[in-house]
Amino acid sequence: MVAKKKALGRGLGALIGDSEKIIENNENINEISISYIDVNPFQPRTRFDEEALNELSNSIKKLGIIQPITVRKIHNKEYQLITGERRLRASKLAGLTQIPAYIRTADDQAMLELALVENIQREDLDAIEVAISYQRLMEECKFTQEVLSDRVGKKRSTITNYLRLLKLPGEIQLGIKNKYISMGHARALVNIEDANSQMNIFKKIIDQGLSVRKVEDLVRDMDKHNNNNKEPDNSVNNNEEYVQLQKHLSDYFNTQIDFKRNLKGKGKIIIPFKTDEELERIVGILDKLNN
Repeated sequence: MVAKKKALGRGLGALIGDSEKIIENNENINEISISYIDVNPFQPRTRFDEEALNELSNSIKKLGIIQPITVRKIHNKEYQLITGERRLRASKLAGLTQIPAYIRTADDQAMLELALVENIQREDLDAIEVAISYQRLMEECKFTQEVLSDRVGKKRSTITNYLRLLKLPGEIQLGIKNKYISMGHARALVNIEDANSQMNIFKKIIDQGLSVRKVEDLVRDMDKHNNNNKEPDNSVNNNEEYVQLQKHLSDYFNTQIDFKRNLKGKGKIIIPFKTDEELERIVGILDKLNN
């Protein structure tokens, strides 16, 4: 718990420490009573996966809140949620009475953006703090990855790699913050879909002092083993409509698109890439589709 509090406190100071003159102390981490927080009435998401909430709740019981929620002050002791409804709901399930939160005034978005962009390049920010900063700029300032890339002077593929770290289990995120593992280790772990497998390799890294190259080899071997043990699924490949759609998408993205589908009908569209530059090209195509 001490390590967690220290990481959060240092992260906030590094993030906005030199910009207090800009935001005039409107941006701080505060412990707020959960009973004083109302949900955002404009939240478009109305359904939350109960199993995922329970998993997050159990993580919060064990590790606490890694990423504060964001609220705005309405009255003296009343707040309205801006981002972080899953964390708020899971905290209630975990029995918390208080939650760490960024408090913003209603008209400070421009100052928030300036402070985050100005300080995001600070060398003493760890990878998770950088990822959270990118996420906040996208969520609260409504930036696309293309706009964010321009504002912070980073490739979109770099931003994507940071944001993917936030999908890792909380314990691994803390391991990154506490420098138990490097960014290279974390990028390899992100490529594992199963959280239990991620945790197993994470513990091996710490216990055995595995190098990034060794972890990449482990992940590659694990992926190869999983693919070899999968039952062949011909429900997509033998369907003429899927074949035509696959060809259409492959031509559109100028890369070989693949479909994966299980016997229950669930599946995914896989868009492979070989380099950061190719990833940027694909992301650019997807950005255009949203415009």
